[in-house]
Amino acid sequence: GYTGEDGFEVAASPAGILAFWEVLMAKGGRHGLIPCGLGSRDTLRLEAGYLLYGADADETRTPYEANCGWVVKLQKGDFVGREALLRRKEAGFKEKLTGVRLLGRGVPRHGCAVWLGDRKIGELCSATFAPSLNTGIGVGYLATEAWEPGTRVEVEIHGKKVEAETVRGPFRKNSV
Repeated sequence: GYTGEDGFEVAASPAGILAFWEVLMAKGGRHGLIPCGLGSRDTLRLEAGYLLYGADADETRTPYEANCGWVVKLQKGDFVGREALLRRKEAGFKEKLTGVRLLGRGVPRHGCAVWLGDRKIGELCSATFAPSLNTGIGVGYLATEAWEPGTRVEVEIHGKKVEAETVRGPFRKNSV
């Protein structure tokens, strides 16, 4: 599923979904099944390295900038946007979606600035505290000099800079 975990997607009529939910919770509860909300889902998807459209990727970024260049098959012929993609790729990119893991204490959020020395090099698109990793994590479009995993940076949280390092995603494989 969208969390990086094994799972199911269920589609049902509005009339039948409540009964399904009640049976699922009654039988699953005996095995430790508990419901979770969007916050849990978002933390798990970020740990798994899954992008959220509108936050981590949108129409202003190319698949290459979003680390999704593997989905583009330039050798398979023409498609809408191919020439524009080629031009952008050949020109090079100034920013790329890069993972960041906090080394200090704090909970990063969307919009937190990322610093390399005294220079702001980007900001986080998605970020949270990852309980399974016991630290804050995030992804953001960062300048070229921070792309190498292990680059020491700082994330500004509520006006305070917290030490962090860049990482290659996913943050965690086979979550939970």
